[in-house]
Amino acid sequence: MDATPSRRRVRRSLTPLAVGACAIALAGGCAGTGPAPSAAPSQQAVVSRATSGLEDQYQTVIKDVLPSVVQIGAGDALGSGIVYDDKGHIVTNAHVVGSEKTFDVSVATGEKVLKASLVSSYPEQDLAVIKLDSVPDGLRAAKFGDTDEVEVGQIVLAMGSPLGLSSSVTQGIVSAVGRTVSEGRSGGGTGATLADMVQTSAAINPGNSGGALVNLDSEVIGIPTLAATDPEPGGSAAPGIGFAIPVSMVRTVADQIIRSGKVTDSGRAALDITGRTVVDDEYQPAGVAIVSAEKGGAAEKAGLRTGDVITRIGDTRVTTITSLTEALAGDRPGQKVTVTYTRGDSKKTAEVTLGEI
Repeated sequence: MDATPSRRRVRRSLTPLAVGACAIALAGGCAGTGPAPSAAPSQQAVVSRATSGLEDQYQTVIKDVLPSVVQIGAGDALGSGIVYDDKGHIVTNAHVVGSEKTFDVSVATGEKVLKASLVSSYPEQDLAVIKLDSVPDGLRAAKFGDTDEVEVGQIVLAMGSPLGLSSSVTQGIVSAVGRTVSEGRSGGGTGATLADMVQTSAAINPGNSGGALVNLDSEVIGIPTLAATDPEPGGSAAPGIGFAIPVSMVRTVADQIIRSGKVTDSGRAALDITGRTVVDDEYQPAGVAIVSAEKGGAAEKAGLRTGDVITRIGDTRVTTITSLTEALAGDRPGQKVTVTYTRGDSKKTAEVTLGEI
């Protein structure tokens, strides 16, 4: 799946419901002396009440969560962020902060633009934490939900600053869970491969990156990060296909950065190699050649060496560096996997105990 980060560059310069009328002929004519039977609620009235109830839920969620969503100015780019705690920490995407160290932050409480500084960025998971230099009164931390309770079909709202329009809200559903998506490097992307992503139909536009994907209990369940793009040459964004980093990963990374100033336990598996994509006689991607294997690393311990070409991880075919990363994305450090590779003209396998990124 090709996907692009939803960061924006700054340029300076109810459809009416048709209800059929049902005429009831009363014995004795319309002017009968007896009381008319009471009519059941019309379909339109039922729909109206249901719509009103859902609107009330939307408005409650927006009032609860929007004050915790900020706009982040990072150099010539704009993105979004979520207030993580009452100490002024804000979690966002690594591709939003880019290479910048200081930021302009606009908060929903209406104060002037505030200054913030980078705590740490973790491009491998496209997450970062920044901290306000001064914490304003009334700053509200968001409430974070539980990844295990996210289900396909749930109604969700995406909040952020798409196209620089701060405090914007779109709605949709959770379309799928457990997606693995590789982020491009164009448009400031980190090139990361991200596992267990939440797919949503809520519109994710440039500037939404780093914002909040929330459920109807006013809980953040993810950080909108990517929008799918048509893989055809010159393809544009694919409407209704966006991806959010799950809240479990957000909390894992943010907590480590706030506590230690960096990520100390990524939970991401690795072979501990440097590799490159190789092609076959028809110039098609055919595997990943090991350029170097870290001394004492997972691959070297299993007997793999420079020049070996990896073609499978378990039952998953490997043709490129990206497909290798995606094959490892769902695995964990310490897990054992079977690696199929070629050495010269020989096909071999090795059981590898995975290392950690």
